[in-house]
Amino acid sequence: MTMSTAPPGSSSRSKFIIGGLLIVAAVVYLIVSATQASAQFYLTIDEMLARGDEISGRAIKLSGAVDGDTVTYETETLTLEFSLANVPANLREIEAGGGLAKVLYDALRDPNAARVQVVYVGPKPDLLRHEAQAIVTGQMGEDGKFYADELLLKCPTRYDGEVPLQALEGQT
Repeated sequence: MTMSTAPPGSSSRSKFIIGGLLIVAAVVYLIVSATQASAQFYLTIDEMLARGDEISGRAIKLSGAVDGDTVTYETETLTLEFSLANVPANLREIEAGGGLAKVLYDALRDPNAARVQVVYVGPKPDLLRHEAQAIVTGQMGEDGKFYADELLLKCPTRYDGEVPLQALEGQT
């Protein structure tokens, strides 16, 4: 008669532990892959243009100053187009520039400021006006236009003392 040196039930216990580890590994993989697929870059217009093809097909979030002279709206197709001028994303730069309203004002008067044409399909927001801060989420098209799925606006004259939340991201 041969005797086993393993305690009774250890074989089923090790199968249970291995099965549990496989389930945990699968859940972690699913979470990581879902997070990467839905991740968005938050970039300034300068940064987006500098990255070029690296961001092609990726969801991007941009912030900038609305040039009110470029706003066009097609009521039949609900297509809104406007130019967005680059503004800094760094809180210190915004404060050094005189605050958000001043930074938006200066961005639109700077002939060298990077700009991008934004296309958005949906109702025209009431706050869409010259020097408003626009935060758009979407993708850069092959035609050089930014196609926004989401459009948020903030009128600087209503919120003079506030700094946009995204300017605080990444700073401690």
